Amino acid sequence: MARSMEDVYYEFVIKLVHDAAQILKTAINTTKTIDEKLGNWDLVTEYDRKIEAVLIDQLRTKFPDHRFIGEESTGKELPELTDDPTWIIDPIDGTTNFIHAFPHTCIVVGLAIKKEMAIGIVYNPILEQLFTARKGRGAFLNNKPIRVSKIQDLSKSLVCLESGFIKIDYLREKTIERLRTIVQEAQG
Repeated sequence: MARSMEDVYYEFVIKLVHDAAQILKTAINTTKTIDEKLGNWDLVTEYDRKIEAVLIDQLRTKFPDHRFIGEESTGKELPELTDDPTWIIDPIDGTTNFIHAFPHTCIVVGLAIKKEMAIGIVYNPILEQLFTARKGRGAFLNNKPIRVSKIQDLSKSLVCLESGFIKIDYLREKTIERLRTIVQEAQG
């Protein structure tokens, strides 16, 4: 069976993510240079920038006609998503965790084609967790199929919620309201 272009993209980027993740893995327990972007809750390190540069440089070399949206290089003004293949990159998702050497941090790379997500990769090299998804092929954790919980009742659910948005003035009340509602209803 002939490999599709999506197979070519996936095989290249999965190896690239593993290679770039070695930067994160090596640096997690080191001293980091930390800058604030929008506030003390929105941090960036030299490693965020380094990993993003490695990913974009290698992808651009291999696929020069592709577009890029990178958390660190794109800035506040997001480009319009077009039909062109577009790589969407968060070089270190969980930068605050990374700064504090808390192992819940990962590299996130997605590929949108014709404005639809075709590939998604979330790799935590510290815990050796590789989450992958490809359009029409399902989602996997370390190559084993995964799926969302079948629990329909919030009172029997375990919920994880990012509460850091409380620090943003215009999101504070909505975040507190959501947190209150979930804590009152969820099992944990």
